[in-house]
Amino acid sequence: MKRWLRENRGFIVFILLFGAFRTAIADWNPIPSGSMRPSLLEGDVVFVNRLAYDLKLPLTDVILAHLGEPRRGDIVTFTSPADGKRLIKRLVALPGDVVEMRDKQLLINGVKADYKMLDAAVEPMADGATLPVLHLTERWGNDQRSIQWLPELSRASGFGPVVIPRDQFLMLGDNRDNSADSRYIGFIPRQALIGRAERILVSAAILDDWMPRIARFGKSLY
Repeated sequence: MKRWLRENRGFIVFILLFGAFRTAIADWNPIPSGSMRPSLLEGDVVFVNRLAYDLKLPLTDVILAHLGEPRRGDIVTFTSPADGKRLIKRLVALPGDVVEMRDKQLLINGVKADYKMLDAAVEPMADGATLPVLHLTERWGNDQRSIQWLPELSRASGFGPVVIPRDQFLMLGDNRDNSADSRYIGFIPRQALIGRAERILVSAAILDDWMPRIARFGKSLY
């Protein structure tokens, strides 16, 4: 065993450093579902800045230092409190915010978000079926994003008002009718945040022919 460790110490050090890098500094996250359409597509791989919010002890959720504050509109990777899976959603509301959704439309601290219809289209589903989709912009204050509604699904189109607890956040998928987000799994504690997604590294059409989507390579998410 000692001989094996001695002969492979360079490789072992590399693995340890690589693991520490991915769990504490930066990471990448493949997008397996359409819950963040139209911002993120199935087959995108995004760069995640793990130092955007907190410095954590590698391989743990132990926070060593706060480095930045989460902001409305951030696309965040986090550990689901429901089953421990890694998810990626849009941060919509901060601690202390009063949030309500009526007929799919958000109200934050009593101020209704503005919505502008962009177009109607047809979207492929993972099972090969298609659904009609409405693309919109959603603006609240200085925060604007692209979202979509699926008229034939209309899941969880209303809730609240609710007050976001201290050190917790409300996360929603941009694909509002096809996303298992805070409407189902609850608020997300800061300790569960992994990092902020900042850029699409690479992308391929995994629901179709697996061809690279070159136009999405390197695309900023903000």
